Amino acid sequence: MQKLFFTKFLLLFIATFASAQTPKKPTSSEIFHSLQKLNFIGSALYIAAHPDDENTRLISYLVNDVHANTAYLSLTRGDGGQNLIAPEIRELLGVIRTQELLAARKIDGGKQFFTRANDFGYSKNPDETLEFWDRDQVLGDVVRTIREFKPDVIINRFDHRSPGSTHGHHTLSAMLSVDAFDDVGNQNKFPKSAQEFGVWQPERLFFNTSWWFYGSQEKFEKADKSKMVAVETGNFFPSLGLSNGEIASLSRSMHKSQGFGSTGSRGSETEYLELLKGSMPAKSDLFDGINTTWSRLEGGAQIGSILNPLEENFNYKDPSAMLPQLLSAYSLVLNLKDEHWRKIKLEQLKKLILDCGGIFLEAVSEKNSVNPDEDFRITVEAINRGNNNVLLKSIKNSDGKILWNESVSLPFNFDKKIEIKLNSGSNNPRYSSPYWLNETGTVGMYEAPEKFIGLPETPSLEQIIIELQFGETSLSFKREIVYKFNDPVMGEVYRPLEVLPQVTSSLPEKVIIFANEDSKEIPVLVRAGKDSIAGTVVLQTQNGWGVEPQQQTFSLSRMDETKTFYFKITPPKNQSEASLKSILKIGNQTFEKELVSINYDHLPYQSVLLPSEAKIVKLDIQKKGENIGYIAGAGDAIPENLRQIGYSVTTINPSSITAESLKNFDAIVVGIRAYNTVPELAFAQPILHKYVENGGTMIVQYNTNHSLVTENFSPYPLKLSRDRVTDEFSKVKILDKSNALMTFPNKITEKDFEGWVQERGLYFPNGWAKEFTPVLAMKDKNETESEGALLIATYGKGHYIYTGLSFFRELPAGVPGAYRLFANMLSIGKK
Repeated sequence: MQKLFFTKFLLLFIATFASAQTPKKPTSSEIFHSLQKLNFIGSALYIAAHPDDENTRLISYLVNDVHANTAYLSLTRGDGGQNLIAPEIRELLGVIRTQELLAARKIDGGKQFFTRANDFGYSKNPDETLEFWDRDQVLGDVVRTIREFKPDVIINRFDHRSPGSTHGHHTLSAMLSVDAFDDVGNQNKFPKSAQEFGVWQPERLFFNTSWWFYGSQEKFEKADKSKMVAVETGNFFPSLGLSNGEIASLSRSMHKSQGFGSTGSRGSETEYLELLKGSMPAKSDLFDGINTTWSRLEGGAQIGSILNPLEENFNYKDPSAMLPQLLSAYSLVLNLKDEHWRKIKLEQLKKLILDCGGIFLEAVSEKNSVNPDEDFRITVEAINRGNNNVLLKSIKNSDGKILWNESVSLPFNFDKKIEIKLNSGSNNPRYSSPYWLNETGTVGMYEAPEKFIGLPETPSLEQIIIELQFGETSLSFKREIVYKFNDPVMGEVYRPLEVLPQVTSSLPEKVIIFANEDSKEIPVLVRAGKDSIAGTVVLQTQNGWGVEPQQQTFSLSRMDETKTFYFKITPPKNQSEASLKSILKIGNQTFEKELVSINYDHLPYQSVLLPSEAKIVKLDIQKKGENIGYIAGAGDAIPENLRQIGYSVTTINPSSITAESLKNFDAIVVGIRAYNTVPELAFAQPILHKYVENGGTMIVQYNTNHSLVTENFSPYPLKLSRDRVTDEFSKVKILDKSNALMTFPNKITEKDFEGWVQERGLYFPNGWAKEFTPVLAMKDKNETESEGALLIATYGKGHYIYTGLSFFRELPAGVPGAYRLFANMLSIGKK
């Protein structure tokens, strides 16, 4: 029976996130769960570095077992990671992973915060991280979050005492948390946030340790645990029909771009927390000694005397029966002197009142996007599905302007709909786009308005306030205006109402490679953000690049219509790099943004505005061979990059590989992590090796040594490791300057390793058969040199190349030397 319930819950969960903004309509059990949280006066903050670093089992335990107000502070948005579900990387990946974190929190019940730190990629220690992060800014953001959230308990995911043992971001997240614990109570430290939120002192700080940090289960069992608290996190929640482990796995499975799908666990599980600062709890209760009842607040005892009996004698058959008591408590909460808890408990209580009363409120726009200063219509829907008398008093905009105030009763189960005309406003208009991408930051830090620091996403620009009256008590409820439509497959689908520009443009190719002096016709896609719009489009560049014509006129008759305009771009004679920017002009207005839509079933629909520009590169490059076969791995754009320099690239289906299907390819390239993610390669490998033996060239890009689909991915023994060089500026030594990879058809020098981005490479082999020849050597600061970045071996008549160099980052970034080196790899044996 439990399995059947879990299956039904999972199907409901999938359907909910397929239309990710669908309003939640809670059951009686979920209402009871909300009441339990309302009656707990205490907070916990979990701190780590990236999306997917958080321990969802512990967060779910704190929310659903302890019932604490719980949040996760992720220092970054995971922008420097890899994307296993789609091609988006960097900023757009950060948007995806932000929404995956929010989706995870919707499941486990926590809240979400961020700092302005940009995940620039892997770093080996905190010192390296701080070459890119502004320590004071990131620490200030951590302090700000703690002062705003006011946690009693802080929990670090990582150990602050072990720099160099894991990702530098990881260790630094813990180090900053330890520093912040001491700083938050000092009004002279980061005075701006002290003035805005007041100072605060958490009761205790923990490190969420485990056997992993000790190297083995055996070592952990022998460790001194006198300063550790052990908490049971495997409990089953009858009111939810799920164990804590099952909730945690659903939450963790939202990190789909990282491939972190998780199977639900049942039964006893223990988490260990080592006390770092503050008082040691006397028992396995993280809040031991902290008053978490209503009596903690001045005037709270009377509120507790009303609400606690409701929890003890909860009416599952008719939760609306407790509405009078909830309304009485609301009046008392409204007068609490503690501003912090007053705000939190009012929101919880108002939601509970709506849920118990069976009241549904919604504001739906007639369209999915509007421009600044545009009139549009919405429909406000209000329905009372409970047994209480409710009056719909008024509807206001977010500025308090009255839009409707006819005061009508909401009879039982009668759907009341009101149409209202609104204007999106023209005073200092903002667009619906991730706020941290509005301004250009640095490699390690994002720019953000002061009022948005810490927020997971840009607040909705279009909201209304609906006022209801229950007897003598009036309550106001804020609702974001949404757009919804019926999809033939998904049914009712919700999207946010967005404020977007009148017109946007895009250059479809973000890096355009010129392998010779020939001109190219470059398309510019212009999209209308409203009906009947006309203007001019200009392509702007520099450094001796030619553009014809200077400008073109556009005219679009309806919203979402697109037209493509072509400009002739002529490169200079010598190797050169420049930017290409698309600029639209309508009267005295200028529009320089591209509109990117992110639309996946497990996330809310997102519109992202980015600069409409591309990088253009004139390469001094030669190549041999024409036809390349590509076996896709975990996702990269290398096939498109190779086509730009004149190769014909065919994507190969691994399950249909035969000797006959490979014989016409000049080279076979295997995508990143293919041997971790493509099971069919285990069966195709003998055919691929035979292709090389018969004279072919095979290039395998990096894989991890974990969960390989076959150990025989190389014709000779090859041992993968976790060795990597994260400093993209590190010196590269050419071990054999006469090697064909360094000489033909392009002469490769140290200069070709200038301008690389994010890293040199990752997961280099650290052991190989004598048949392999290492070509390059490199290292990070204070480390021994690695020679495993690029290995080549002759096998039969052909060549096998294994490389951990990060071509999947360098080619999309238009790094000239990376293109020249890759062309040499493809040309091997064709002299």
